[in-house]
Amino acid sequence: MDDIVKQAMAKWPHVPHCYGWLGLDARGNWYMRDERAQRQGAFASGQPGAKGAELKHDKLRAFIERNYGVDDAGCWYFQNGPQRVYVELESTPWVWRLQPGGTVHSHTGLTTAVRKAVLDEHGHLYLDTQLGFGIVHSQDVWDASECMERAHWTVEEQTQAELPRIYGYCISPQLQHGGTGEK
Repeated sequence: MDDIVKQAMAKWPHVPHCYGWLGLDARGNWYMRDERAQRQGAFASGQPGAKGAELKHDKLRAFIERNYGVDDAGCWYFQNGPQRVYVELESTPWVWRLQPGGTVHSHTGLTTAVRKAVLDEHGHLYLDTQLGFGIVHSQDVWDASECMERAHWTVEEQTQAELPRIYGYCISPQLQHGGTGEK
């Protein structure tokens, strides 16, 4: 976490949390969800316009990614100064990118080691890693399949609906907390 963020948290400890305004898709892209986008439906609903506007500013994305964390309830957030901005997830809190040789990086640029692979009933591939649980980026599924064939990773099958409970993450903090903004 950035020092400036820590300082702001200490200076203003009682700023209400923010819900529904930030989303992370299954390809590691961040979305700003204004009131109009939120009225279109849940971030992961697939409704036109519900995702909002993709954040393309490199420095803003990097700031979000440096200050990305999780609370005790498995709800992921971006610590924006004194305010915790909870993240609506399309799929999982991490999106994994594979590098040549099987090295795995998160959408935030962190390197991790794989414990196992998980396949759901829709054919989506996930990795349980030292950092946590996430989906494999769609462009890297072929490379991941080669790692599985070489027996680098053990593979389990699980239903998509059970993944948040099994791996301890929340798809929609807004729904879980009622979007109240309370701490």
